[in-house]
Amino acid sequence: MTESENGREDAASSASEKLHEAMIDYVRASRDASPDVDRPAGFTSYGGTTPVTVAVISGGTLHERDVSLRSGSRLAHALRLAGAQVRQIDMSPDLITRLRRCTPDVVWPMIHGVEGEDGSLQDLLELCGWGYVGTEPAGCRIATAKPVAKAVVAKNGLATPNAVALPQSVFKRLGAATILEQVEESMGFPVIVKPANGGSALGLSLARDAESLRMAMVDAFAYGEQVVIERFVEGREIAVSIVEDEDGPRALPPVEIRTDEGTYDYDARYDTGRTEFFAPAPLSAEQHTAVTELALSCHRVLELRDYSRIDVILDADDNAWFIDANVTPGMTDTSLFPLAAEADSSFTTLVAGLVQRALARTQDAGGHS
Repeated sequence: MTESENGREDAASSASEKLHEAMIDYVRASRDASPDVDRPAGFTSYGGTTPVTVAVISGGTLHERDVSLRSGSRLAHALRLAGAQVRQIDMSPDLITRLRRCTPDVVWPMIHGVEGEDGSLQDLLELCGWGYVGTEPAGCRIATAKPVAKAVVAKNGLATPNAVALPQSVFKRLGAATILEQVEESMGFPVIVKPANGGSALGLSLARDAESLRMAMVDAFAYGEQVVIERFVEGREIAVSIVEDEDGPRALPPVEIRTDEGTYDYDARYDTGRTEFFAPAPLSAEQHTAVTELALSCHRVLELRDYSRIDVILDADDNAWFIDANVTPGMTDTSLFPLAAEADSSFTTLVAGLVQRALARTQDAGGHS
């Protein structure tokens, strides 16, 4: 063997050893990445020694499938760090069969949009006897329908911008031009236009004049049969995530969102180059109280459970306005709930605690199917 060949062999051997060492370090880091606080005592199935099994349902068939899969993957990773056995299951025709096969202790629905947040999936889980993390069917139906949520919030004396909800059939029967002229006369510009159902800000637009209003209506109707036209409130966009524990609901540190174009639409949510997040948000004590008290009140009156995210606008006079409630907040790398969780303590710790809460409910109800 020549000297150069010996040199190449030594280099290859050295590289192989370094790769092996790096792999060992990675495994150790993955194993130890979550400290003891992230591995709650008793995080086992019904008080035994077997780790709790969590089925994370993600995916679905609608517009937010990709976001849901990403949310489900991050949630599953965090729960594994906490010591749970996790099965990530797509929402497909064989969903019930796959759930029966994996016999979960707790199910975590992570389907964004109407098919996962309108209460029907939660109804199905209850029908099958599976305990789950998140809001019950009635609360889902209240919070996910934006016109209903705004009406409930307003009825309880909480601030939300004036809005109208109009189905596509009304525009067809009465004429779009006449209705949009009335919107301009009564509400003025700018206005926010968005589908009455759905999430991830799909179909959301800021309309500053009659022409952009018409375009915004077309865009919003692509995502549903009913559209909300809402008075635009200028101010700071604040997201307040809520979690429940033994003491009841509490607000995580608020997160402020600042975008390059001023509107936190779908692209701004998932294009990391367009948006800045501040967690915790730089708020005075009075501002912090205004946004968290509004969010906690909305969480209660909308009958949300376990966790939620309430989107708020803080205007120039430090008035907080309810904008939207999220039954199943996103869990992606650019999502707001994980940012708030990390600013509070640990995303892993909080999601493990929510699983424990759901597991305790199931145990109190006498087990699961």
